[in-house]
Amino acid sequence: MTPGSNIPLSTARVAVDVAAPVRLDVSGLLLTADGKVRSDDDFIFYNQPSGPGVTYRSGGGTAPDAIVVDTAAVPPGIEKIVVTASPDAAGQTFQGIEPTATIKADDGSVLATFTPPQLGTETALVIVEIYLRNGAWKARAVGQGYANGLAGIATDFGVSVEEPAAPAPAPAPVQPVQAMPAPTTPPVDPRVAPPAPTAAPAAPPAAPAPGAGKINLDKGRVSLQKNQTVSLVKGGQPLLSQVKMGLGWEPAFRGKDIDLDASVIAFGPQRNHVDSCYFGKLSIVNGAIKHSGDNLTGEGGGDDEVIVVDLGRLPQEVTGLVFTVNSFSGQKFTEVAKAYCRLIDAATGEELVRFDLTNAEAQTGVMMAKLVRQFSGEWDMTAMGDFVKSRTVRGMVKPAAQAL
Repeated sequence: MTPGSNIPLSTARVAVDVAAPVRLDVSGLLLTADGKVRSDDDFIFYNQPSGPGVTYRSGGGTAPDAIVVDTAAVPPGIEKIVVTASPDAAGQTFQGIEPTATIKADDGSVLATFTPPQLGTETALVIVEIYLRNGAWKARAVGQGYANGLAGIATDFGVSVEEPAAPAPAPAPVQPVQAMPAPTTPPVDPRVAPPAPTAAPAAPPAAPAPGAGKINLDKGRVSLQKNQTVSLVKGGQPLLSQVKMGLGWEPAFRGKDIDLDASVIAFGPQRNHVDSCYFGKLSIVNGAIKHSGDNLTGEGGGDDEVIVVDLGRLPQEVTGLVFTVNSFSGQKFTEVAKAYCRLIDAATGEELVRFDLTNAEAQTGVMMAKLVRQFSGEWDMTAMGDFVKSRTVRGMVKPAAQAL
């Protein structure tokens, strides 16, 4: 799955396994229509392993921990169960230890898998959610990161998080006080406590972690480096619905033409290939994606080929777009100078995002950038610059799917 994609659940009981190279704390929260728990009893984790229709299952350190959801037993009023994870080691981020959630049916068959992309400073994640829509249960890939650990997630969804107790000034010869909370309050693990005490009764909602270079367009035009991501929002709102992806290049050697072909490959929620738009097929998905046509030389200023994407008209089945450039004639990218891609507001012509390909490899294909629909509906653009041995867009489909 890709972020924001969803699948219908074909069975009432599913398990969400969450695996990573390190030990994780996995939990589940039962949420009402307002996105909050009804009480702390709706926070399911290893110290409180069961709730109505939701169970925490330990892997014992040798298998992934899991949240098991029996949708038939979920009480009325609960519309969503979010599955979260955080590294067991205090302060550890998800940088380099990307987790994978596997959604399994009761018979053990795999319904879907999801690995959140581009993780960095996040110390906790909402990975997937099981949610009710028009009377049917579905699963959605989320991948929302938090920089302040599981405490940020718990507080964001309305769980009461206890402050760490202040140390006593000196031991006193009194009867010890029972530290166990009242029966209606779940035991609070110290790893869930906020990183620092505060006088406020509850911490403010956690802000998403910036991740691996993820930025927005609040300050105007953005120049991306390889693997950086920009959210196509400004002031918290989606910026535009129709964009142009301009791709350009120049021959590295004066007087020698170079014929490159720009394309875009559309994918669905399971990284399934929906269609490809290129010089041989200038319009796909009912005209929501259109190609400007083939440029045979690369000579001249400005964009060599332009692909127009009407984000507002893209069907829900399209959740990812990968923009590629290929050399059908077999010339390598070491013979190309100044290859770039840039995202343009189709209405105003304003350049929003630019990525210049600064290195070259002796290959015939390159994945320049990808647009991925988020679970909230907005789109992110990520600079790629990954080279592939392929002279046509057909040979780019498999590596592009793997890169989503």
